[in-house]
Amino acid sequence: MTRRDLILAATVLALPALFRGTALAQTVDTARAASLIETAGQELVSALNNTGMSVAQRRERVAAVLRRTIDIEGTGRFILGRYWRTASPQEQQDYLRLFDEIIIRNLSARFGEYQGVRFTMGRSQQRTEEDVLVNTIVERPNSPSFSLDWRVADLGGGQLKVVDVIAEGTSLRLTTRSEYSSVIQRNGGQVGSLLTAMRQQIAQLAAREGR
Repeated sequence: MTRRDLILAATVLALPALFRGTALAQTVDTARAASLIETAGQELVSALNNTGMSVAQRRERVAAVLRRTIDIEGTGRFILGRYWRTASPQEQQDYLRLFDEIIIRNLSARFGEYQGVRFTMGRSQQRTEEDVLVNTIVERPNSPSFSLDWRVADLGGGQLKVVDVIAEGTSLRLTTRSEYSSVIQRNGGQVGSLLTAMRQQIAQLAAREGR
Protein backbone atom coordinates (compact mmCIF):
# COMPACT_ATOMS: atom_id res chain seq x y z
CA MET A 1 0.00 0.00 0.00
CA THR A 2 1.39 3.40 -0.97
CA ARG A 3 1.73 6.28 1.47
CA ARG A 4 -1.10 8.07 -0.33
CA ASP A 5 -3.38 5.02 -0.05
CA LEU A 6 -2.64 4.89 3.66
CA ILE A 7 -3.53 8.54 4.12
CA LEU A 8 -6.73 8.21 2.10
CA ALA A 9 -7.84 5.21 4.13
CA ALA A 10 -6.93 6.88 7.39
CA THR A 11 -8.83 9.95 6.31
CA VAL A 12 -11.94 7.90 6.29
CA LEU A 13 -10.88 6.32 9.54
CA ALA A 14 -10.22 9.38 11.62
CA LEU A 15 -12.89 9.55 9.99
CA PRO A 16 -11.43 9.15 3.89
CA ALA A 17 -11.96 12.86 2.80
CA LEU A 18 -13.43 15.23 1.49
CA PHE A 19 -16.39 19.26 1.58
CA ARG A 20 -18.74 21.75 0.82
CA GLY A 21 -18.55 24.23 -2.00
CA THR A 22 -21.09 26.77 -0.74
CA ALA A 23 -20.48 29.59 1.70
CA LEU A 24 -20.82 28.73 5.37
CA ALA A 25 -21.99 31.36 7.81
CA GLN A 26 -22.24 29.74 11.25
CA THR A 27 -19.59 30.20 13.92
CA VAL A 28 -18.35 26.77 15.01
CA ASP A 29 -17.77 25.85 18.64
CA THR A 30 -14.29 24.36 18.96
CA ALA A 31 -15.24 21.91 21.71
CA ARG A 32 -18.20 20.56 19.73
CA ALA A 33 -16.05 20.11 16.63
CA ALA A 34 -13.45 18.17 18.61
CA SER A 35 -16.17 16.04 20.18
CA LEU A 36 -17.55 15.18 16.73
CA ILE A 37 -14.18 13.89 15.56
CA GLU A 38 -13.37 12.08 18.81
CA THR A 39 -16.73 10.29 18.95
CA ALA A 40 -16.64 9.24 15.29
CA GLY A 41 -13.03 8.11 15.58
CA GLN A 42 -13.75 5.96 18.62
CA GLU A 43 -16.70 4.32 16.89
CA LEU A 44 -14.64 3.59 13.78
CA VAL A 45 -11.75 2.16 15.79
CA SER A 46 -14.21 -0.07 17.64
CA ALA A 47 -15.64 -1.38 14.35
CA LEU A 48 -12.19 -1.93 12.83
CA ASN A 49 -10.97 -3.93 15.81
CA ASN A 50 -14.14 -5.99 16.27
CA THR A 51 -13.23 -9.26 14.58
CA GLY A 52 -16.36 -10.86 15.99
CA MET A 53 -18.43 -9.16 13.28
CA SER A 54 -18.45 -10.14 9.62
CA VAL A 55 -16.90 -7.85 7.03
CA ALA A 56 -20.38 -6.84 5.86
CA GLN A 57 -21.48 -5.99 9.40
CA ARG A 58 -18.39 -3.91 10.03
CA ARG A 59 -18.84 -2.14 6.68
CA GLU A 60 -22.41 -1.24 7.62
CA ARG A 61 -21.29 0.14 10.96
CA VAL A 62 -18.50 2.15 9.34
CA ALA A 63 -20.90 3.49 6.70
CA ALA A 64 -23.33 4.74 9.33
CA VAL A 65 -20.58 6.67 11.13
CA LEU A 66 -19.14 8.18 7.96
CA ARG A 67 -22.52 9.28 6.60
CA ARG A 68 -23.34 10.90 9.90
CA THR A 69 -20.00 12.71 10.14
CA ILE A 70 -18.99 13.75 6.60
CA ASP A 71 -20.84 16.16 4.31
CA ILE A 72 -20.84 13.60 1.52
CA GLU A 73 -23.23 15.38 -0.85
CA GLY A 74 -21.58 18.78 -0.44
CA THR A 75 -18.17 17.18 -0.75
CA GLY A 76 -19.10 15.32 -3.89
CA ARG A 77 -20.56 18.39 -5.55
CA PHE A 78 -17.48 20.48 -4.71
CA ILE A 79 -15.14 17.83 -6.09
CA LEU A 80 -17.07 17.49 -9.35
CA GLY A 81 -16.86 21.29 -9.69
CA ARG A 82 -18.10 22.83 -12.91
CA TYR A 83 -18.94 19.40 -14.31
CA TRP A 84 -21.79 19.12 -11.82
CA ARG A 85 -23.69 21.66 -13.94
CA THR A 86 -23.06 19.78 -17.18
CA ALA A 87 -23.97 16.37 -15.76
CA SER A 88 -27.47 15.09 -16.36
CA PRO A 89 -29.75 14.55 -13.34
CA GLN A 90 -29.18 10.80 -13.65
CA GLU A 91 -25.40 11.29 -13.82
CA GLN A 92 -25.54 13.52 -10.74
CA GLN A 93 -27.50 10.87 -8.85
CA ASP A 94 -25.17 8.06 -9.95
CA TYR A 95 -22.11 10.12 -9.12
CA LEU A 96 -23.19 10.85 -5.55
CA ARG A 97 -24.08 7.19 -4.99
CA LEU A 98 -20.69 6.04 -6.31
CA PHE A 99 -18.84 8.70 -4.35
CA ASP A 100 -20.55 7.57 -1.16
CA GLU A 101 -19.55 3.96 -1.81
CA ILE A 102 -15.94 4.85 -2.60
CA ILE A 103 -15.57 6.65 0.72
CA ILE A 104 -16.84 3.58 2.57
CA ARG A 105 -14.99 0.96 0.52
CA ASN A 106 -11.71 2.83 0.87
CA LEU A 107 -11.79 1.83 4.51
CA SER A 108 -13.61 -1.50 4.45
CA ALA A 109 -11.16 -2.86 1.86
CA ARG A 110 -8.39 -2.38 4.45
CA PHE A 111 -10.00 -3.83 7.56
CA GLY A 112 -7.22 -6.38 7.93
CA GLU A 113 -4.52 -3.74 7.68
CA TYR A 114 -6.07 -1.68 10.45
CA GLN A 115 -6.18 -4.25 13.23
CA GLY A 116 -4.88 -2.56 16.35
CA VAL A 117 -5.29 0.95 14.95
CA ARG A 118 -5.79 3.84 17.35
CA PHE A 119 -5.92 7.58 17.21
CA THR A 120 -5.30 10.39 19.64
CA MET A 121 -6.66 13.90 19.69
CA GLY A 122 -4.37 16.84 19.09
CA ARG A 123 -5.03 20.54 19.22
CA SER A 124 -8.28 22.10 17.99
CA GLN A 125 -8.27 25.67 16.77
CA GLN A 126 -10.61 28.14 15.13
CA ARG A 127 -9.57 28.38 11.49
CA THR A 128 -12.02 31.13 10.55
CA GLU A 129 -15.38 32.20 11.93
CA GLU A 130 -16.86 29.49 9.74
CA ASP A 131 -14.78 26.44 10.58
CA VAL A 132 -12.49 24.70 13.04
CA LEU A 133 -9.42 22.53 12.45
CA VAL A 134 -9.26 19.44 14.64
CA ASN A 135 -5.92 17.66 14.71
CA THR A 136 -5.57 13.90 15.23
CA ILE A 137 -2.68 11.46 15.27
CA VAL A 138 -3.34 8.07 13.62
CA GLU A 139 -1.25 5.09 14.71
CA ARG A 140 -1.02 1.49 13.48
CA PRO A 141 1.14 -1.30 14.84
CA ASN A 142 4.54 -1.42 13.12
CA SER A 143 3.77 1.66 11.00
CA PRO A 144 4.73 5.32 11.32
CA SER A 145 2.12 7.54 12.91
CA PHE A 146 0.92 10.59 11.01
CA SER A 147 -1.14 13.71 11.58
CA LEU A 148 -4.48 14.59 10.00
CA ASP A 149 -6.32 17.90 10.37
CA TRP A 150 -10.12 17.78 10.05
CA ARG A 151 -11.94 20.90 8.92
CA VAL A 152 -15.33 21.00 10.63
CA ALA A 153 -18.06 23.48 9.72
CA ASP A 154 -21.66 24.22 10.67
CA LEU A 155 -23.87 23.53 7.67
CA GLY A 156 -26.81 25.25 9.30
CA GLY A 157 -28.95 24.77 12.36
CA GLY A 158 -26.00 23.61 14.43
CA GLN A 159 -25.30 20.60 12.19
CA LEU A 160 -21.54 20.01 12.26
CA LYS A 161 -19.89 18.05 9.47
CA VAL A 162 -16.39 17.34 8.22
CA VAL A 163 -15.88 19.48 5.11
CA ASP A 164 -12.18 18.89 4.38
CA VAL A 165 -9.18 16.89 5.52
CA ILE A 166 -5.64 18.22 5.46
CA ALA A 167 -3.05 15.45 5.18
CA GLU A 168 0.63 16.42 5.23
CA GLY A 169 -0.33 19.96 4.27
CA THR A 170 -2.51 18.88 1.34
CA SER A 171 -6.28 19.31 1.07
CA LEU A 172 -7.71 15.94 0.05
CA ARG A 173 -10.81 17.51 -1.45
CA LEU A 174 -8.68 19.65 -3.76
CA THR A 175 -6.49 16.69 -4.68
CA THR A 176 -9.51 14.54 -5.52
CA ARG A 177 -11.12 17.38 -7.46
CA SER A 178 -8.01 17.67 -9.63
CA GLU A 179 -7.91 13.91 -10.24
CA TYR A 180 -11.60 13.68 -11.18
CA SER A 181 -11.32 16.72 -13.44
CA SER A 182 -8.37 15.14 -15.25
CA VAL A 183 -10.34 11.96 -15.95
CA ILE A 184 -13.22 13.96 -17.45
CA GLN A 185 -10.95 16.22 -19.49
CA ARG A 186 -9.10 13.26 -20.97
CA ASN A 187 -12.43 11.88 -22.16
CA GLY A 188 -13.89 14.83 -23.98
CA GLY A 189 -15.59 16.42 -20.99
CA GLN A 190 -17.92 13.47 -20.48
CA VAL A 191 -18.97 12.91 -16.86
CA GLY A 192 -19.89 9.36 -17.82
CA SER A 193 -16.19 8.55 -18.21
CA LEU A 194 -15.62 9.44 -14.55
CA LEU A 195 -18.56 7.27 -13.51
CA THR A 196 -17.02 4.35 -15.37
CA ALA A 197 -13.70 4.91 -13.61
CA MET A 198 -15.45 5.13 -10.25
CA ARG A 199 -17.27 1.84 -10.84
CA GLN A 200 -13.97 0.20 -11.70
CA GLN A 201 -12.41 1.56 -8.52
CA ILE A 202 -15.29 0.20 -6.44
CA ALA A 203 -14.95 -3.22 -8.08
CA GLN A 204 -11.23 -3.26 -7.23
CA LEU A 205 -11.91 -2.25 -3.63
CA ALA A 206 -14.66 -4.86 -3.29
CA ALA A 207 -12.32 -7.57 -4.59
CA ARG A 208 -9.69 -6.47 -2.13
CA GLU A 209 -12.26 -6.72 0.64
CA GLY A 210 -12.93 -10.29 -0.40
CA ARG A 211 -16.55 -9.77 -1.39
